[in-house]
Amino acid sequence: MPGTMTLDALKAAVAAGEIDTVLVAAIDMQGRLMGKRFHAAFFVNGGYQETHCCNYILAVDMEMTTVPGYKTSSWEQGYGDYMMKPDLATLRPLPWLPGTALCLCDLLEHDGKTPVRVSPRAILKAQVARARAMGFEPMMATELEFYIFENSYENLRDGGLAALQPIAGYNEDYHIFQTTKEEGVMRAVRNGLYGAGIPVENTKGEADAGQHEVNYRYSDALDAADNHVIVKQGVKEMAHAAGKSVTFMAKYDHRKAGSSSHVHQSLWTKDGKPVFADNGDAHGMSRTMKHYLAGQLAHATEITAFLAPYVNSYKRFCIGMFAPTKAVWSADNRTAGFRICGVHTKAVRVECRIPGSDVNPYLACAALLAAGLDGIEQKLELEPELTGDTYSAQGIREIPHTLREAAAALHGSAMLRKAFGDDVVDHYHHAAEWEIRETDRVVTDFEIQRLLERA
Repeated sequence: MPGTMTLDALKAAVAAGEIDTVLVAAIDMQGRLMGKRFHAAFFVNGGYQETHCCNYILAVDMEMTTVPGYKTSSWEQGYGDYMMKPDLATLRPLPWLPGTALCLCDLLEHDGKTPVRVSPRAILKAQVARARAMGFEPMMATELEFYIFENSYENLRDGGLAALQPIAGYNEDYHIFQTTKEEGVMRAVRNGLYGAGIPVENTKGEADAGQHEVNYRYSDALDAADNHVIVKQGVKEMAHAAGKSVTFMAKYDHRKAGSSSHVHQSLWTKDGKPVFADNGDAHGMSRTMKHYLAGQLAHATEITAFLAPYVNSYKRFCIGMFAPTKAVWSADNRTAGFRICGVHTKAVRVECRIPGSDVNPYLACAALLAAGLDGIEQKLELEPELTGDTYSAQGIREIPHTLREAAAALHGSAMLRKAFGDDVVDHYHHAAEWEIRETDRVVTDFEIQRLLERA
């Protein structure tokens, strides 16, 4: 891919004075980059071998609160360290940050060999290894939608939330003229990400004022998740540099379309042949693909907490705004939770439309892969296709309505406990329960406006 660097190339760039800073970052539970800025000379002279971080980075919430109750790290255990092991295959320049390169890390235990089991990258790696042991190479792609605002983050932080102003004045889905006005940000996004080794295909206006989508080429599952977090970080940083802000909230305003992160999935053989394609089938779907999809449908409720991790995530699932409400499958049908794309081509694939753009891609891809592989192992039969408007269909499997419902299903999932381990499921169930409790206890502006005078 364009823009990636070898360690030798980085050493040459440092010697030439082109790179002076290396961002070394692991992935937290929320899918954020967490780490340090190294002087590049130190990094190339040995810093690339390892560094360390407090193990609380996998036991905090969005506010960086030290959440009680985790078994992996706590005040009682003294909040010790994890090893951050740079994955040099992810090394790349970041053109939008002068003189800067980035290297993603795996989190390891003190022995420097054992992956931290609850770390998102390790969870996905384990499912990829499982797929490869079955003879498959999982290929995935995530789409990312977001809103751009005229306000800077600093303006919003200083009390400007009431004056939040989208960069556009009207729905700009596929709208060339309106998106031309926003090229100051989006051209920088395309070129910056491309220069960082992200194989960007295109950007487009999305289904509401100020909403955009960025699409980048599919890849192996781990690389797809790595690309996702770098895209998200880059979009925020480039918008900030332009005096704008963006949000990847699943639903920032109940009156507007939510922001999704659809996950496209297929399995290939180790020699590069598509496992999902069968031109003799009515939908061009092989038996393996049908088992894979059947597994995801069978376990859809159990994996939703990994696809929609916050209370806000569930406000996106509403009728008539292109977010699904039913966990069913349909060919080329944007009302279904699972859409089959590329029918009768070698690119036939499953598009899961449930995740919002607030998702942690490692956890979402791992959960989808675990469910699909279980379907293959159990040879689950695929239920009939549901055609037409699935919003109006009655008596069929619905996406959980709340995080509380999804968290309960996660906690009771025998499939996920077998695939991920009890410790991983309990860790992320605890995270979901914390999100629920925090939301339950906070008084919202809606409640004040609705009840202050009238109650």
